[in-house]
Amino acid sequence: MNQTSIERSPKADATLALLWERIRRRGDMPGFTRAINAILASMRGEDERDFSMAETVLSDPVLTQKVLRLANSGMYSAFGQRINTVSKAILVLGTEAIGHLALGLKLIEELSKTTPDSLPAHIEMEKAVLAGMVAHQVAAQAQARDPEEAVVCSILHSLGRMMVTFYLPEQWVLLQQAVAGQDAGAGAVDAATKAQLGLTLEQVGRATAEHWGLPRNLIAGMRRVEPGERGEQFGHDDWLAALGTMSSQCADSLWHNDEAGAEQVQRLAAGFAPLIGIAPETIVGAIEKAKAEAAADLSLAPLANPPEKRARTAAVTRMREAGNKILMRGVADMRDAGAGASPGQMMSMAIETAYHGLSFTRAFGFLRSRRDGKYSAKIGLGDHAKALLPQLVFEDAYEANVFFASLGSDRVIFIENARDPKFASKLPQWWKDALPEARCFVIIPLCTHGEPVGFIYGDWDDRFPSVYLSQTEFSLLNDLRALVVRTVERRQQVEAVAGRA
Repeated sequence: MNQTSIERSPKADATLALLWERIRRRGDMPGFTRAINAILASMRGEDERDFSMAETVLSDPVLTQKVLRLANSGMYSAFGQRINTVSKAILVLGTEAIGHLALGLKLIEELSKTTPDSLPAHIEMEKAVLAGMVAHQVAAQAQARDPEEAVVCSILHSLGRMMVTFYLPEQWVLLQQAVAGQDAGAGAVDAATKAQLGLTLEQVGRATAEHWGLPRNLIAGMRRVEPGERGEQFGHDDWLAALGTMSSQCADSLWHNDEAGAEQVQRLAAGFAPLIGIAPETIVGAIEKAKAEAAADLSLAPLANPPEKRARTAAVTRMREAGNKILMRGVADMRDAGAGASPGQMMSMAIETAYHGLSFTRAFGFLRSRRDGKYSAKIGLGDHAKALLPQLVFEDAYEANVFFASLGSDRVIFIENARDPKFASKLPQWWKDALPEARCFVIIPLCTHGEPVGFIYGDWDDRFPSVYLSQTEFSLLNDLRALVVRTVERRQQVEAVAGRA
């Protein structure tokens, strides 16, 4: 199978010159180009390959986190062991696998950073990710020597489309208009793209890969092949190209999650089975696994947003909007109460407002007693709150935990996942003993003249599987906190005057 050459013509040269200029204008993807060179150098190394690869991955905290998360995902569950370090991931999966995995992750990360806020560009990004998911599941069934190589090749099959939608959006609009109302098959799109750009989308992708210096095997695997039987000269690069072609076409077919797409997947599996070397039904089973994975990980694809999921999202949005209105009304009530309210009354209003506005499982108001040297919960709302009050007491002597961090910085702190093992050392023992059901929580410190006088605490359990706080909510919590502190400071001034009298 011959590779598709990149033809040189004035129109093609003009297109590529414009593309390189647009990329340079956004920084030439420096993170990716540096990462490519470092990763490829590690893969080509000899004596210190494993160490060099670990060092390369560890130099990028985001990449480190993603490599470890994927190494511990269901994709590699067959290894049956927890992978806690990049070095162990390399030992278990191999330097080549980690290198290709890192390349694919880095490409998606860097393109995400440069992607403009346009729907077509984000759709092409997600389709490329979906193609990679399909390729990984199929390659695993084919017992490929390096499934991650297949993933990268399948993602790169969409590189031309991504580059045009990201960097040449005006050309993409014209291209979509040119093929509208026609059979938008590969031939029609190729003809329209070549007439407009002087190159096909595949050639744009290959030119970009060569511009970045990607390795020959990945570039060779980027070409589109037709389904059919294997020829006599069929090699590994041809296998990668066949799997990449099928995976990218499957991503298009799976995108809308409809019957027509499901039928097309069946046809693709039957057509490419002889080239990929596994039975059509096995390919379909692997694609179903990728489909389930995509439904959990993607966001734009209709596949990932079935009606029931959209309904749940809408319900959560409505709940958040209603909750913010409760917070706003509560803050307004506290302002109205003004000087007539005592610190205790203002604290009660704040806790009630936060409890209902943020749908806490439980909320507590802690006060500091300088005489006793302790913080203790004085008021509580929610599940078993009153019964828990006697347990919510701790010394006010500093300890290195998240509560003293919030009190010392006088900042609202939101903990998204209190059950993360790496976070355990930041949690005090009294919290672990009394509130182990909490999955995430908020600390709202109350400080006057730089000294903490107490704090408001609220948490959520597993009934709220995904919690985050918006900037609006942080702002309202700070308003609420400022009103409580103002009342306390007013009381302190009155007491100071009385003391001097």
